[in-house]
Amino acid sequence: MEEALSNEKRLPVKKKKFADIYTFLEAYIAKREQQIAEIMQVVERFEKKRLAEERSYQSVSPLRRIFSAKKPDQRVALEYVHHVKKPLEQVKRLRAEIEEVRAMLRKSQAGEPVELTDDIERELL
Repeated sequence: MEEALSNEKRLPVKKKKFADIYTFLEAYIAKREQQIAEIMQVVERFEKKRLAEERSYQSVSPLRRIFSAKKPDQRVALEYVHHVKKPLEQVKRLRAEIEEVRAMLRKSQAGEPVELTDDIERELL
């Protein structure tokens, strides 16, 4: 049973020559790093916006605070999950993917075949 589960997690691997795909793998890493940077910018913008909203609410007089609508805590938590937590999980996955490709580059030497997963193979095409 355990063997069946471990076999399902493995992705099919295809071998290519290192010289053929070295530049592609470097571009692949750069593309993933760019995606990480974009996601982090989105998260930072959301955090700035949230802090600005909180500051503006705190600067309002106590009487106005009574009549002004503040987002419920549940809504704030939901926005946090949607705009911060999920993107950071995606960043974590992308960083793991980058490390996997870098390890693949380190292990491989010129002339040896490089094992590519289906995800990388699809990007190559």
